[in-house]
Amino acid sequence: MSAPSTLPLAVDAETPLSRPELDVLRRQFDRESPNVTVQTKFNYAWGLVKSNYRKDQEKGITLLLEVHQEAPNRQRECLYYIALGFYKLGNYAEARRFNQALLAYEPKNEQALSLGELIDKKVSKDGILGLALLGASVAVGAILVGFLRRK
Repeated sequence: MSAPSTLPLAVDAETPLSRPELDVLRRQFDRESPNVTVQTKFNYAWGLVKSNYRKDQEKGITLLLEVHQEAPNRQRECLYYIALGFYKLGNYAEARRFNQALLAYEPKNEQALSLGELIDKKVSKDGILGLALLGASVAVGAILVGFLRRK
């Protein structure tokens, strides 16, 4: 892992680039293909993960996984943005897994702690919503059974 550098807090990292800004990164990536530098691949992947479009986010995660394998000195940043990408896709288990991997190296990492809080809040909110929906469906089922038994 590289020495700690400043990463944006999770909320800041969710702000997408404008389409022209992302296009600059894409053109650089395309221009270097097939021998794209690690920095160019990382920059493009970072921009894709920050996007509001699912396909962009998925492609960004794929590129970040490649950078993670190719460049050990970029693993810290990759772990963070991979976790952020999975969070944005709603895959909280994978988001938590990659975020925990970063926290294993840097337990006091503010960015990972911030993202961890967002993941926990979302999982908790979704869990409560799921329980409410389950409770409502059980209640509706009980009402239907009662109604059918009367007939």
